[in-house]
Amino acid sequence: MNMSEIKCIGVLTSGGDAPGMNAAVRAVTRAAIAKGMAVKGIYRGYKGLIANEIEDFKTQNVSNIIQRGGTILKTARSEEFKTPEGQQKAYDNIVMHGIDALVVIGGDGSLTGARSFAQRYNFPIVGLPGTIDNDLFGTDTTIGYDTALNTIVECVDKIRDTASSHERLFFIEVMGRDAGFLALNGAIASGAEAAIIPEISLQKDQLAEMIETGFRKSKNSSIVLVAESEVTGGAMGVAERVKKEYPQFDVRVSILGHLQRGGSPSAQDRILATRMGVAAIEALLEDQRNVMIGIVNDEIVLVPFAKAIKNDKPIDPNLLNVLKIVSL
Repeated sequence: MNMSEIKCIGVLTSGGDAPGMNAAVRAVTRAAIAKGMAVKGIYRGYKGLIANEIEDFKTQNVSNIIQRGGTILKTARSEEFKTPEGQQKAYDNIVMHGIDALVVIGGDGSLTGARSFAQRYNFPIVGLPGTIDNDLFGTDTTIGYDTALNTIVECVDKIRDTASSHERLFFIEVMGRDAGFLALNGAIASGAEAAIIPEISLQKDQLAEMIETGFRKSKNSSIVLVAESEVTGGAMGVAERVKKEYPQFDVRVSILGHLQRGGSPSAQDRILATRMGVAAIEALLEDQRNVMIGIVNDEIVLVPFAKAIKNDKPIDPNLLNVLKIVSL
C-alpha cells in the first residue's frame, strides 16, 4: 500500500494505561485529519477491535483531553488477540470499517501483538511507547514515565516526614515489572538511601552492605525504593529478609501500586506524546510500517518492532554510582 492509499487510520490504546496516552490519541487524530484522512477510535484495545467497538473520530472527539490521565479509549488485556481466530475477527472488522493502517499506543505486550498481526496480514502498523515503566528499547523515555516519576517523588517526600519522626526503615515498592528505571531515578530524585532493582539482582551481601554502610549513625531513618519484580521479591520480600536477618530495625513497607499510573500528565509527557503522535502519522505517510516511534537525544527515531520488544533496555551504571555517592 503506498502513501496515497492510506485514507483511514484506526487508533487504540492497549495494556496498562499511562498518563499522556490521551495526548497521544489527540495528536494522532488531529495529525491524520490534517493530512485529509479519516480516523476511527477503537475502544478497549485489541479486545474492542475483536468486539467491533469502533467509532468515527473527529477533532471534537479529542477536545479537552490532553490534561486527563488514563485513556479515553479505555484499555483491556486480550488473550483472544493472541490466537489466529481472534486476529481474524479483528482483521475482518478492520476491513469492514475501511481502516488502512493502525496506530497502537501501549507497552511491550501491545507492540508484540501489533507485530504478530502486522506480519500475519501484511498490515501497516506504527506503535507508540505508552508505559510508565520506561522499559522499551530504542527510546530514551516512554509516554507516562515522567509523570509516574513525579508521583513517586511526591509520595516518598510524604513518607519521609513520618519515617524521620519515628526512626524507621521504609521499603517503598514502585512499579516497573522487570525494569528498575522508576526505582533508581525515583530514589535519586527523592533522596532515598538506596534502590533495589532487578537488573542488579539482590544478593545477601548487597542488602548487608546497604544496611552496614547506608544506615550508619548519621541516619536515624532510611528509605529504600524497591522495584516490584520476581527477582527482588518486591518490598514485602525484602522486608521479610530484614526482619529475619536484622531484627534490630523497625521496618515498614509502602506499596505505591496504582497511584503511580494515575494523575494529570506532566508537561514533558504531554509534549512527548504529542510529538510522537504527529510522527506516527508522518511515518505512515512515508510508507513506514512495523516500527515504534522513539525519541533519542530529543530527536524522533523509528525503531523496528522486533528491536523494541526483544532487546532489554540497559540501566545506566553511572546512575547507580550517583545514587551511591549522594546517599552517604
